[in-house]
This record gives sequence, C-alpha cells and structure tokens, in this order.
Amino acid sequence: MTTKKDIRKHFLEQRLNMDDDTAGALNERLLANCRQLDYSRNHIAHVFLPISEKKEVDTWPLVKWLREQYPQLEWVLSRSDMKTGDMTHLLWKTNTILVKNKFGIPEPAEGIEVQPENIDLVFVPLLAFDLAGQRVGYGKGMYDRFLQQCAPGVRTIGLSLFEPVPEINDVDAWDVPLQTVVTPERIYHFK
Repeated sequence: MTTKKDIRKHFLEQRLNMDDDTAGALNERLLANCRQLDYSRNHIAHVFLPISEKKEVDTWPLVKWLREQYPQLEWVLSRSDMKTGDMTHLLWKTNTILVKNKFGIPEPAEGIEVQPENIDLVFVPLLAFDLAGQRVGYGKGMYDRFLQQCAPGVRTIGLSLFEPVPEINDVDAWDVPLQTVVTPERIYHFK
C-alpha cells in the first residue's frame, strides 16, 4: 500500500467504518493537539468544514476555540467548482449563510472574495500523509493548486485522524508537501 490510489482506498474505508464513539474520541484528541500550536502571528485562516457523511475531521470545535482564543483571526471558506477544479475563497463571518453543495461540503452562499496570496494559514484536509509531509486527498488536486497560489510563506497544517504511512511512492511534481500535520497522537513538523 504505497500508491495514492491504494492509500486513498484503505484510509477512506477505515474512516467510513469507524464508529461514532471512536471518531469522537479521535477528534477530541486531535483538537487538544491543535491547541498546543501558536496562532498569534496568523491573520487570515482558511479552513475546510467536514463532509459529515465521509467522517472527515470535525473542524467545527477547532474554529470555535480559535475564534475565542485568537479573535484577530479572520476566516475563509472555499466554494468549489468540481467541474473545473477551481476554488473561490470567501470571507467567513459568524453570520455567513452556509449551504451544502451536492458533495455534502458546507460552503458560503455568498461573501467577500479573498485572494489566496492574502491567506497566511491553511488547515488542509487529507485522507492520509507520509513521513515527508506529502498528503493523499480525494485525488482532484484542488488543494495542491490552491496552495500553489498562496504566498510562499503560507503556513499549512494538515489534520489527520490517522498516523502517517512511511512513504507515498507516486508523488507528483505539483504536489505541495505540508509543513505540519496534527493527529490525535502527536504533531508532525516537516519544514
């Protein structure tokens, strides 16, 4: 199990077969580890909201905690065009109306557009990652394209319910490695 396709299949099945109690406990421990990081130098944070049907990392408690602890942070969510693979990034205020797209992703109905180069912190979704900070997502490359549009110093934090695989063998030249990945067990730093 060293190719993206095999890793993707394995970890998606593992996540989908996880019972709610286990998922809840893993998410609580992941949040506790996220609280160990310092966000005081960040100003504009991009986050994904979970597709609950796919048992993605629950980012709602993380955002709630960060809004309380780091009120200087402004928040950005994306609207995704699955046909083109493009993402539009919109400012997320507490009163922003969210709607689920046809893939179950909560997205802003409308908002002020934010350019990727202005975002200085990105919480990145993933199915799996390796010991070099490479990630496996759903395979559309949307986050890699988005991260390439960000400023060179953007801080990237992947959120994973599982520990890393040793190596992803079929990494592409356009894949953007992560700087940090937080799991329920520990925090991994790569750069």
